[in-house]
Amino acid sequence: MSKQAAEHHKQAAEHLEQAAKQHLEAAKQYVEGGFEKAAHHAQFAHAHQVQAFEHARNAAKEHLKAHAKHKPA
Repeated sequence: MSKQAAEHHKQAAEHLEQAAKQHLEAAKQYVEGGFEKAAHHAQFAHAHQVQAFEHARNAAKEHLKAHAKHKPA
């Protein structure tokens, strides 16, 4: 795996971890009646998920580039 692909995987994992934390906080706020705060945390969670998927897509592109270099002529 290339360094770039590994870095994208790491960043995707970090964003998913942050998304999970935001989802948990959104749930907590919702249960406590903090609906605006819950929505705020849910929006941040979604943003982290989008960023995670972008990094996962970029990791896949890096994998494809690496394999294209090794194709027989």
